[in-house]
Amino acid sequence: MTMNEQKSVMLVDGMALLFRGFFANSHHGYIRKTSAGLPTNAVFGFVKYFWDAIVTFQPTHVICCWDMGSRTFRNELFTEYKANRGAPPEELIPQFDLVKEVVSSFDVPNVGLVGYEADDCIGTLAKLHSRESKVQILTGDHDSLQLLDDNIEVIIMKKGASNYAVYTSDLLLEEKGITPAQMIDVKGLMGDTSDNYPGVKGIGEKTAIKLIQEYGSINGILENLDKLKPSVQKKINEDIDMLHLSRKLAEIRCDVPVSCVLEDCVWSMNPAKVIDQFEVLEFNSLKKLIS
Repeated sequence: MTMNEQKSVMLVDGMALLFRGFFANSHHGYIRKTSAGLPTNAVFGFVKYFWDAIVTFQPTHVICCWDMGSRTFRNELFTEYKANRGAPPEELIPQFDLVKEVVSSFDVPNVGLVGYEADDCIGTLAKLHSRESKVQILTGDHDSLQLLDDNIEVIIMKKGASNYAVYTSDLLLEEKGITPAQMIDVKGLMGDTSDNYPGVKGIGEKTAIKLIQEYGSINGILENLDKLKPSVQKKINEDIDMLHLSRKLAEIRCDVPVSCVLEDCVWSMNPAKVIDQFEVLEFNSLKKLIS
C-alpha cells in the first residue's frame, strides 16, 4: 500500500455546509431552537452533511476551514466584490461560533484567517498535504475545481442527501474541455455574478471556454487578439483592466499563512465527547448516528 493510499485528508468548506444546513432546515419559516431559544437549525444540518461525508469517503484526517468575516483582500482589490450579498439571516449569526464548537467536539481543527476566504485556506492546505497524501475537498462551490491535481479531488455536494459529484482533473477535462488552471482564466473572462465581479461584459461561459480552449490562457488570447472576431476584440479591449482584475479575484490563493500538521487532524472521534455536545444542543435524533 502506498503512502497516498494510506492517508486521505478531507478539507471541509465549513461555510458551504453551514449555509446549506440553514436553508435545508428552515422549512416554511420554522427554525429549530433549543428549549432556551438558541437557534441550531444550521448546525443540525451541518452535522448531518458532515457525518454523511465522513461515512461515505472514510478520510484518515479531517480539517474544517472557515471564512473569518465578510471582508478580505479581494475587497481591497475591488470594493464591489460580493457587495450584492445581504446580511446573513439573524438566526444564523449565533450559529457561526456554535458550529465551530461542534467541530471541535469531533476533535477536528477549525482553520481560518482574517483577510482571506475559506477557499484560500483550503487551497493552501490542499497544496501542502497533497505532497504526501490524497486530498479531498468537500464543498458546494465549483470554484474549488481550479485546485484539482493528481492528488487533489473535489467533492461537490449536490441536491439531496448523500449526493456527490467527485471531480478529478480528468473529469473536468471530459466535462468542460479545460484544465484546472484554465478555470481561473475562464472565470476572469466571464466573471462571477454570485461574487459580483463582471469579467468582460458580453462574454459568457460558452465563449470564455471556447477562447481558452483555442488559445490556452488569457495571455494567449491577448497575444492573438487580432485573430478574434471584431466584436470579441472590442469587448476585450474595452474591459482589459477588469479582465486582469477579475482573473486575480477568481484565483484561489495557495500561499496563505495557515498550517495544520497531519498529527493534529487525525480522524479519531471520541463518541462520548460528541454526544455531550449533542445533549447541550438537544440533538437527540443525531446521537444514533455516532453511537
